[in-house]
Amino acid sequence: MNTLALGPSWLDPDYLIGTFGLIGVLVIVFAESGLLIGFFLPGDSLLFTTGLLVTTGKLDKPLWLVCALVVAAAVLGDQAGYLFGRKVGPALFSRPDSKLFKQENVEKAHEFFEKHGPKSLILARFVPIVRTFTPIIAGVSRMSYRSFIVFNLIGGLLWGAGVTLLGASLGNVEFVHKHIEMILVGIVLISVVPVAIEILRARSQAKKNPPRSADHDTPGIPAPQPPRGRHAKR
Repeated sequence: MNTLALGPSWLDPDYLIGTFGLIGVLVIVFAESGLLIGFFLPGDSLLFTTGLLVTTGKLDKPLWLVCALVVAAAVLGDQAGYLFGRKVGPALFSRPDSKLFKQENVEKAHEFFEKHGPKSLILARFVPIVRTFTPIIAGVSRMSYRSFIVFNLIGGLLWGAGVTLLGASLGNVEFVHKHIEMILVGIVLISVVPVAIEILRARSQAKKNPPRSADHDTPGIPAPQPPRGRHAKR
C-alpha cells in the first residue's frame, strides 16, 4: 500500500510503520501526546493507517494488543506533558520562539484549556498541535492530578483506540484500498479544520482588539505566577 506523504517522506504513515513498525507508532503517539517536539507528527493518519494495516495483515500483531499499547502510549505521553508543565510552570509562557517551539501554540492551548476546562484533555486529542500542548498547560495550571488522570484515560482511550479501530473497521472495504491517499488527506484536513477556524477567529479578534500596552497582562496568560483558574488545585 502506497500512501500519500503530506510533506517529507518520513512523515508518511506508511513509511513510518514500514520502517519502524509498531514501536515507531508508539514512540510517535507518546511524543505527540505531550512532548513539545511532537506537535508536527502525523497522529491521526498514523493511527488510522495502523488499524488498516493490522486488518490487512501487513502489521502482524493482534488488534486488541495494538489498541492497548497505543492507548498506553497516549496516556503516558499526556502524563509526561503534565509533569513537564508542573515543573516548568509559568516560565513556559516566556520561553523564546525557536524552530520547534512557538509561543503562539502555548497561548492557543491555554485558551482552549480555559474555555473547555478538564474535558479539554478529551477534546484536544482530536485537534493537532493543541493535543500536544494541552496536557502541558494542565500541569502549568496545577490542575488536580486526580481529575487529570480521569480525563487523560478517557481521552487516550477514545482517540488511541477509536481512530485505530476506525482504520481497522474500514480495512476490508474495497473503496478504502482504492482511495487510501484521498482518505488520509481527508483525515488530516478534517483534523486541521478546528485549528484553521481558531486561527481565523484569533486574527479577527486581534483586528478588533489591538494589543494592550506592556503594563497590562494578556487575558488568560500568566505573568510571573502560574494561572490558577477554576481548574487549579486548591
